[in-house]
Amino acid sequence: MKHSSRPTPAKLSKTLNRQLNAYALAASAAGVGILALAQRAEARIIYTPAHKAIKLGDKVPLDLNHDGKADFMLQESVFVTSVVQYKYIVLAAFPIVKVEPPGNAVWGAGDDASALAAGVRVGPNGRFSYGEKEMASDLYNVHGSGTSCGGAWNNVKKRYLGFKFTIKGKTHFGWARLNVSCTNTMGVHQVNGLLTGYAYETIANKAIVTGQTRRKEVAVRHTSLGHLAGGASAIPARRVKQTAATTHQP
Repeated sequence: MKHSSRPTPAKLSKTLNRQLNAYALAASAAGVGILALAQRAEARIIYTPAHKAIKLGDKVPLDLNHDGKADFMLQESVFVTSVVQYKYIVLAAFPIVKVEPPGNAVWGAGDDASALAAGVRVGPNGRFSYGEKEMASDLYNVHGSGTSCGGAWNNVKKRYLGFKFTIKGKTHFGWARLNVSCTNTMGVHQVNGLLTGYAYETIANKAIVTGQTRRKEVAVRHTSLGHLAGGASAIPARRVKQTAATTHQP
């Protein structure tokens, strides 16, 4: 009698087949989860708390992405008008890169920077324009006691500058939070600015919301290979059991 040298394929039990299928499904889901986790690690909001007063003559650089190069400047200056007895104090925001697209820009219209409330979406559809933007100003008579404050930032708290700036040639968005007030103490006029924090979005062309300091992430459950080998998967164990029960043939 001749014996065949060909091995006979072994048939796997239905139970083992289900376990192997569950293992493959779980391994695939775990791989996708790891990839998504890596992407989320790169995609985040960088928030920097601050407590910096801005007074007459101050120049405060804003380095939103901490690369050692200022992206914007907050500055308070005084000017003598054509009528000598009047002076004009201005708190303003300056883009460091002053050329037009793809240069840096502040949310505003004309010469004025908008005082954005919390919850405003700063992104590709924002109302950005280029050049210096005035925030608040004080025009006063050096021989008088009066003061005349103006601008969108006159006496406001927790308002936001909206920014558009470039990192390695790509557009990013950010914000800076300030309190601003005009004062006249014993004839000394000031436009007082207080920078309390700033943030930017690390993903190019992705919007950031004023006041947003971090992005909420979906929790990722880590599954060990030991659990995977035991038949665990991204599908809840109850569902796996229910599926197995309905497909089981006696």
